[in-house]
Amino acid sequence: MEIDFPRTTEGLKKLWREAFGDEEAFIDGFFKTAYAPDRCRCIVDGGETAAMLFWLDGTFRGEKFAYVYAVATGEPFRGRGLCRALMEDTHALLKQEGYAAALLYPAEAGLREMYRSLGYRDWGRSEEFTCTAAGTLPLRRVSPEEYGRLRRVLLPGDGLIQEGPSLAFLAESAQLWAGQDILLAASVEDDTLRAAEFLGDPRLAPAAVAALDCRSGFFRQGAAAMILPFKKNAVLPGYLGLVFD
Repeated sequence: MEIDFPRTTEGLKKLWREAFGDEEAFIDGFFKTAYAPDRCRCIVDGGETAAMLFWLDGTFRGEKFAYVYAVATGEPFRGRGLCRALMEDTHALLKQEGYAAALLYPAEAGLREMYRSLGYRDWGRSEEFTCTAAGTLPLRRVSPEEYGRLRRVLLPGDGLIQEGPSLAFLAESAQLWAGQDILLAASVEDDTLRAAEFLGDPRLAPAAVAALDCRSGFFRQGAAAMILPFKKNAVLPGYLGLVFD
């Protein structure tokens, strides 16, 4: 058994398909925009990728934070403690490289206990709401780069800055929109707007739904995530806006 950075992506993609069942376009989008071999750790056993995880960088008040993503163990290798070994190895590496903390968003409630056993604690805040279309609001499409610049203005003061690969990956599955005092990353399904991120006055949400020719909208602001601090004196963010669940 070997824990290391990946040498190829073939085994990673194979395990991703088996573990998460995502469409090929989504997997390809991640590896095209967000993947980097120095932000991935994996376990290879008998030439097969047995477990893996990735992370995306964020910053807050000059400190680096690692958003850990797509943690998976292949079915034939489960029950052997590989996930714990991989996570602990990654935590040691991140701490050595000066990260202030690791944070993640468990895909299932049952996973929270596992992450608590590794030292993570509940962290962050979340609000979800729905609305129907009403009013008008001019919106324009923006690039990930412009979205990032505008995002720094509208992000809550305790918000984690997530840019670069994070926003490029976001744009693979959502359209990025900007208006007066509003930012929106959203997709449309059956006349329903689904906002991966909404920054700005929630009272403008119905007008944003109408502007994109939808009948209703589902919005999420922030995430009830988990965090594992590495530095005792680091100031931690309180708001995680982008999760890729």
